[in-house]
Amino acid sequence: MAVQILVTGRHVEIPPDVRQYLDEKINKLPRFYDRIHEVEVIFDHQSEQLTVEFIVRADHKHTFVAKETGPEAVALIDIGVEKLERQLRKHKEKQRNHKHDGRPDVEGRPLP
Repeated sequence: MAVQILVTGRHVEIPPDVRQYLDEKINKLPRFYDRIHEVEVIFDHQSEQLTVEFIVRADHKHTFVAKETGPEAVALIDIGVEKLERQLRKHKEKQRNHKHDGRPDVEGRPLP
């Protein structure tokens, strides 16, 4: 399933090379959580600073958000995607632990 990527620029034009780099990074996110439907990326330029906000929408109305501010778009994309990866990993781990809570079976041994 392909992830839908929405990119918006407020007060800033997004160069094609930055857009391509962003697409490559975003398309790696399903490795960490495979139920992502949509990623919205908002670039906002105010007073010599660039802000990049990532909003990831996944199954069951789960939303993950990362926001970074700084002077360079590529560095902000890297940091934002790392934050999203951590959030997605943590969510997947919680989901996995919830399903396999380690309750013993009838004979008192943990389930395999």
